[in-house]
Amino acid sequence: MDSQSRGKRGRHGRDRDRENQDVRLSKSLSYVLRHGAHKMGLNMSSDGFLSVDDLLAHPQFRCFTPEDVERVVVTNNKQRFKLGTHPDTGRMQIRANQGHSVPVADLELRAILPDAPDTPKEAVHGSYLKYWTSIRSQGLSRMSREHIHLAPGLPGDNGVISGMRQNCDLAIYIDVCKAISDGILFFWSENGVILTPGDSGGNLAPCYFTHAVQLKPTPCELPLE
Repeated sequence: MDSQSRGKRGRHGRDRDRENQDVRLSKSLSYVLRHGAHKMGLNMSSDGFLSVDDLLAHPQFRCFTPEDVERVVVTNNKQRFKLGTHPDTGRMQIRANQGHSVPVADLELRAILPDAPDTPKEAVHGSYLKYWTSIRSQGLSRMSREHIHLAPGLPGDNGVISGMRQNCDLAIYIDVCKAISDGILFFWSENGVILTPGDSGGNLAPCYFTHAVQLKPTPCELPLE
């Protein structure tokens, strides 16, 4: 093998190593920023931000650098995270845009209003066929999280970058305006995910489902009753 081939192979190996490292960092960030900051002894502010310096001082993150964090935030295809600067200290800080199981006072969510030009007629919740019998009868639940996550369309639709996992095999369509008229709140997150706390019990009842579609292996409509 000549030196040029070895060089290319070496670069490809380093690229793969960095990609694997970035995936590991992204998953760790998702956990600590959405669920685990307090358990890990990290001080998260009321608006969900965590100091990057404090984060990288934790044993789980000591192998990463501020540059690693910035790269993962910028290149994350679902834009899960936001970087900011602390208004008093000027220190870099980071938070998750949604998905929290811990209360966060202000995620800078934008309320979806019934007469706003960007209010979707429908929003889509991605799930799995194995849960359909339960969902069809009981509705959607935010469970341990602060919000039920919805998307303005299916993954790959124009402008849809987040809101459901790529491996979902069930899409449940929600009548947003009907739910709003019944007093249920909906919000846009900064990365275009539609969030709702549901009703007072944290649920979105089946009466707000317009239709449901099995996505895999072959797309087809599912009965609502």
